Amino acid sequence: MACTKEKVGYDPTPYTLKIPSHFPQMNIPADNPMTEEGVLLGRMLFYEKRLSLNQTISCGSCHAPDASFSDGNQFSQGVNGTLGTRNAMALVNLGWQTSFFWDGRAHTLEEQILEPVPNPVEMHLQWKDAISRLKTDGVYRNQFFKAFGVVEFDSSHVAKALAQFLRTMISGESKYDVMYKFANNIPLTSSELAIKNSVTSEEWAGFDLFKSLNGADCFHCHNGTLMQVQKFSNNGLDAVFSDLGRGVITQNPNDNGKFKVPTLRNIALSAPYMHDGRFATLDDVIEHYSTGIQHSATIDPLIEFASVGGVQLNSEQRNQLKAFLLTLTDYNFVTNPDFKPLNP
Repeated sequence: MACTKEKVGYDPTPYTLKIPSHFPQMNIPADNPMTEEGVLLGRMLFYEKRLSLNQTISCGSCHAPDASFSDGNQFSQGVNGTLGTRNAMALVNLGWQTSFFWDGRAHTLEEQILEPVPNPVEMHLQWKDAISRLKTDGVYRNQFFKAFGVVEFDSSHVAKALAQFLRTMISGESKYDVMYKFANNIPLTSSELAIKNSVTSEEWAGFDLFKSLNGADCFHCHNGTLMQVQKFSNNGLDAVFSDLGRGVITQNPNDNGKFKVPTLRNIALSAPYMHDGRFATLDDVIEHYSTGIQHSATIDPLIEFASVGGVQLNSEQRNQLKAFLLTLTDYNFVTNPDFKPLNP
């Protein structure tokens, strides 16, 4: 009735994703096409604190723009001051993901979004109560109608809107992207040529190390435009597991200690690192892969130097690798006004 009175219509405008030319196409679910109205609604909901029990936190509280939409704390704090046990993953290029959460328990972005609101360690609000709050707001009632043509919206509509917004959060304008294009004989624009010419010898050396079997040997799990392979891996953090990771979901002992391989995009901004945030700096991560690998029954066989504790990089090589990792920072992504709160 309210929508009729305020003359709100349902005529959604298709949303055109800005996908970098060197990226693959994104598969959009047939039951959740991208629209301008849906993306706007998702952006509103991402920063909506009324989705938490005491109205103090939102999705954006644990996924901050300047941290590549991750949490700078080891563990995020829920509404009751409770702490989780895993580090909040960076929200970047989610439209190409095939699993979600560190253990891969969600298969779609829409499915993943439904979990944090009722989770007692996070936002701790039942969906029926969250929806009741949103329905008291005329702005939200109108926007849900504009986006989905519904008056009686529910949690599935919230998930779809948030998923649409998150799919727009594409990072593909770092110095690494120019290096990737150049290395793969993809034509560069004049501005990209200038960036290519600014790449230092140390950064190129780090790139070579990154890809080398006898160097840092990173490319088995991190490569291509996404800087990520869609798999679960035990990367030698522990000999004995306090968190079984993927094994909890599959109940397969062969998956114990395995976690989703994260993207390395904007890695310099998304500390701390690993599923439990145990490493505070990139230097700590490089040290782990150099000398700190712990052997266990499910260690990833592609970690070829596990038997000697790691790839044994010297100080010069570590500096080169770090210099390359810094090229993965996409400042246009983290400062994009389209990803910020509408009313900061």
